[in-house]
Amino acid sequence: VRWGWRPHWATDRAPPINARVEKVAHGPFFRAIWPHRAITPVDGWYEWVDEGGPKKQPYYIRRRDGQPALCASIGQFTGSEHDGFVIITADAQGGMVDVHVRRPVVLAPGSARAWIDPAYPLEYAEQMALNMGEPAEEFEWFRVSTAVGNVRNQGADLIKPIQ
Repeated sequence: VRWGWRPHWATDRAPPINARVEKVAHGPFFRAIWPHRAITPVDGWYEWVDEGGPKKQPYYIRRRDGQPALCASIGQFTGSEHDGFVIITADAQGGMVDVHVRRPVVLAPGSARAWIDPAYPLEYAEQMALNMGEPAEEFEWFRVSTAVGNVRNQGADLIKPIQ
C-alpha cells in the first residue's frame, strides 16, 4: 500500500503522508479512513534540523530498546489504485522538540493490538492516539551523515551516529 492518501475530492494537492492527531478523528479530510486503523512498524525515522550550517543536519530517531516503533496509522485498503495510508503524528515531547516539533504516535505492543482490533470503539481509539503514545524517553536521536539526503545512497552507514 502506498504511503500517502487523500480523499477523491482533494485533487488540488499531493497526498499527505501524515495526519495530525488533533484533527484526524473529526476533520473532513480523513473522515472516510478514520475507521480503518493499521500499524506501520518502522526501525526509525529521519528529521532534518537547521543548525546554522550550509545544509540542514539529518538526525535519526529510534527506540532506545532496539525494537520496532509501532506507528498508529489509518488508510484505505480496498485493493484499488486509490489505496494508501498515513501515519498519525502528535506534538513532540521533551528533548525530541529540539529535533522536530512533530513525531509519529508510537504505541506499545498491547496498545497496538487494541488499535488494529476492528471491534475496538472509534472513540477509544481516538483517546489512545491522543494520550497513549510512547513518551520521548523511549527514544534516542543522533546526528547522521548528510548522505541520507540523496536517494541513491543506501546501507547501514546512513543510520550510524556521527560526531
